[in-house]
Formats: sequence, structure tokens, C-alpha cells
Amino acid sequence: MQQLSERDVRIQKIEKMKKLWVVPYAQHFDKQQSIQKIIEEYSNKEMRDIETIIPEPEKQVKTAWRLILYRSFGKLSFWTIIDGTEKIQIMFHRDNCKIDISTSADESKLVDSLWEWEDIITAYKFMEKMVDVWDFIGVSWEVFKTHKGELTIFVPEFKFLSKSVRGLPEKYHWINDPEELYRKRYLDMIINPETYERFLFKSKFYQKLREFYTKEWFTEIQTPILDNAASGAAARPFITHHNDFDVDVYLRIAFETSLKKATVWRFEKVFEIGQDFRNEWSDPSHIQEFTQVEHYAVYWNYEDNMKFTEKMFDFLFDELKLDRKLKVKDKEWVEKEVDFTTPWERIDYTKWIEAASWIDITQYGVDDADKLRNDIKAKWITFEWIDDMWTTTLIDYLFKKVLRPSIIGPAFIYNYPVIMQPLARVSDKDSNIVEQFQLLVNGWEICKAYSELVDPLFQQANFDKQAEAAAKWDDEATSGDDAFVEAMEYGMPPQSGFGMGLERILAILTQQENIRDVVMFPLMKPRNWNEE
Repeated sequence: MQQLSERDVRIQKIEKMKKLWVVPYAQHFDKQQSIQKIIEEYSNKEMRDIETIIPEPEKQVKTAWRLILYRSFGKLSFWTIIDGTEKIQIMFHRDNCKIDISTSADESKLVDSLWEWEDIITAYKFMEKMVDVWDFIGVSWEVFKTHKGELTIFVPEFKFLSKSVRGLPEKYHWINDPEELYRKRYLDMIINPETYERFLFKSKFYQKLREFYTKEWFTEIQTPILDNAASGAAARPFITHHNDFDVDVYLRIAFETSLKKATVWRFEKVFEIGQDFRNEWSDPSHIQEFTQVEHYAVYWNYEDNMKFTEKMFDFLFDELKLDRKLKVKDKEWVEKEVDFTTPWERIDYTKWIEAASWIDITQYGVDDADKLRNDIKAKWITFEWIDDMWTTTLIDYLFKKVLRPSIIGPAFIYNYPVIMQPLARVSDKDSNIVEQFQLLVNGWEICKAYSELVDPLFQQANFDKQAEAAAKWDDEATSGDDAFVEAMEYGMPPQSGFGMGLERILAILTQQENIRDVVMFPLMKPRNWNEE
């Protein structure tokens, strides 16, 4: 006879529970305290001894979550229960144990025995035989300390809440396989408590980030994810079809144009935290769906945004109680200590590239890719895909080759050539550059900001140049956006904008080598990808 798997056994228990009139997946439970609150309230509180409690317990607490450890000693059974805050021991006694078999939130039906035709099973025996590790139960009553001083809840009544069909695998052969950990993040958080703590930190980071923007008098708004134009950044978009309108639309690559439209009328400071989508490559520092914060502040320029960025990080480091000095690995896995103490270094992009490569990148236009490529090769500089790149991408990769590896940071990189950013304002001091900066931390590009272009005629001319580049198969050229230009024509105030990918900065703050480690459920290839 074939031995049943653990899963099959648990499924059999579900059927048995139904016959005993116990609902295996409850509708409701009135959880009144977190385990952490119970621990905080009762750890230093004088309590009765267990011998006094068992015959006449007092109803002090009511909590619930998952069972993770079980020990039985005849008439006494001990479980460990864990919720989102903490874990605590609970105790059952054979002679004082009832189960709640009610099926709605507004009733309670406590019984000490369950019947299935001629079979009778006590509530205590049900707990011993039918309840498994990883199940969910709700428990009530009095808190005490064992003879060893362990805080424990005595449970004379409980309610079964949810049956776990699968137990935790006995062999964690996949524990060192990042791909499986990404696919089964729920198990990753069980096996690796630090993973759970990382996502708690992520939540607190978002809370503090919003708190900072609110404190600085920014208004949070939401912009469309689906749009008629893929503008706001140089990136390849995802395209989908809108059935009702019968048109192709884009998943947004940035919030920029929509946020800036809001400043046309009375909104002086706006921000958004949300998802962007870019149909590009994947690596430890790139994912196609990522979280970004963008903001725009009227009457600011990019230098104001530099000061604001330092102020933001000072606030986050203080509020999250983070050490200013962190170990950060670059994209070649070289670890360096980065000191986030402000103020940060300023580096002139065009001048430093020229000093490192003897190439003045401000002298090349959109149509000068071949000339720039030949000039790069003439300096004995090369990189992957150099023969397939257009001007802006060549400049970006030249920077990454000759300058970025030497920058530990945090450092503001500023003074970019005009063709690198069609939505930025041209400098009044030098018509070859735009007022833009990026924040760089040991090879990681953390954020980008610039003085915004608010001249609609200049903006349309830039879009036209990008359209020419797109026609020549530059699939990262910024899309034209007639609706955005029209909004600008009604009058757009001077302003500066800022965008920061949150997965990258979170990976740095939590010292992760791959930004997927700060994404709860990253998109993965299906397992049968190559199986046809």
C-alpha cells in the first residue's frame, strides 16, 4: 500500500473536519491584540500561577495567527504561535478545552466534544490530532509564566481558522537558489527571518518618505499608468491595446509629464510614489517594473533639488536610525565604504569625461553617432554593443567606462550635454549643457533631477529631434507628447523635478547585491520557458 504524502494526509484531515462540523477555513475572528502588545503588557506584570488559572481562567487576551512548534506532554500540550509582530507560547489542558465551531462573526458556539455519527472526539484530542504546524488558529484567555519564566497563554477555548495543506519542506535544497527564493518569497520569509525584516524596513522607509514630503508641504497625486505617449524618459516602453478605444497605449515609463501638467494650475509642490515600466534588460540593478518617487517644485532649479535631496537623506537616516557609513558593493561586486554624511561631492559630467577620455561630448548631436563611435575607438576605448548604439547611449556608456568606476560617492554628477535630456532646461551659462544632476553611490545611479524645460516651442523642437532618432531605430528615444506641449502652452511656471528608483536605494540601505531582494514578488520566467 502506497504511503500517503503529508499533503494528502492534511487533505484527509480537512474532509474529517467537515464531517465533525468544524469549518476548515473560517469566515472571521475578532483578534483583539497583537502578540507584541501582549508581551509588552504582561512581561513585567504580576500574574496568577497556572494551578490557580486552570480551573477558573480569566479572559485577558484574544489573538491569532500561525502555529509553528508543537510539544505534547499527555494532559498538557504546548504550541508556539507567531503573528506579524512576535511569537509566544500557548498551552492547552486536557480537562479544560473547548473549540468554537460557530460559522459567523456574530455568534459563538463552544463545545468540548465533536461527533461524527458514532465517533466522539474531544476538543483537546482534535487539537492534538487534527491541527498541524503552519495552521492558523484563534486563541483566548489568561497569560501566565511557566516555572522557567516563559510567558505563555493558557487556552481553554480556541477557534480553528485555516488549514495549511502544505507543511514547510523538510529539505531546504532550494534555500541557496535565489530564483526559487524569489518565486517562493513567502517561504523565504519563513526560512530567513532577515528577509521578513527587510520588507518591514521597506514599509517603514515608504512611510518615512511620505512623511518627509508631507512635512515639506508637497501634495501627493496619482497619474495614469496607461498613456497615449511614452514620454518623460529615454526608455523602451511596454505597449498594450485598449480594446474600448481600439488604440495602442503605453505603460508609463515615468510620471514626469503628468506631474508637470498639474503645476499649470496652483499645485506648487507635487509628488508621486508608484510603479514605472520599462521593457528593457534585467540585471542586478535593473528590473522592468520598479517603484519610483518623483516630485516637482515650482520656482526651484536643480541646485535647490540638490539641497533638498541631501535634506531628504538626512531625514531618512535619522528617522530610520541608520548608520551614515555603509558597506556598498558596486556592479563588479567590489565592496567599498560609503559615507552618507552631507554635504556630498559635486562632479562636472562633461569636464570630467573630457579629462578622463580626451573627448568633448558636448560637440556631438543626435546624428553624430558614427563620428562619436570612431572617436571613442580612436582613444582605445571600447565596450559591449558599441557598434549598435546611438549618440546618447554612447555618451552614457563612455561615462560608465571611464569615469563611473572611480566615483565612490555619494556624489552629484551634473552638467550633462543637451542631447542627453530633452525635457531639461538648457543652462543660461552654456548652451551645450542642461541643468541636470544624478546622484551616484559606488556605481549605482540613485536619482536624477533637473531644472525643467517649460518653453513649449523649445520642447516641441526637442520632441521633433527625438522623433528623428526614433525613425532611425533608436528604440529608447523619447516619444513626442502633443497633449503635454499643449499644456505647456497655457503657461508652466519655472520648476525643478526629481526622480529616484526606490528599489536601488533600498538595496543599498539593506546591503543587498540584487534589487530583486527588495521586491516582494519579482516577475520571473515561467519554469517551462524552454520546454516545448
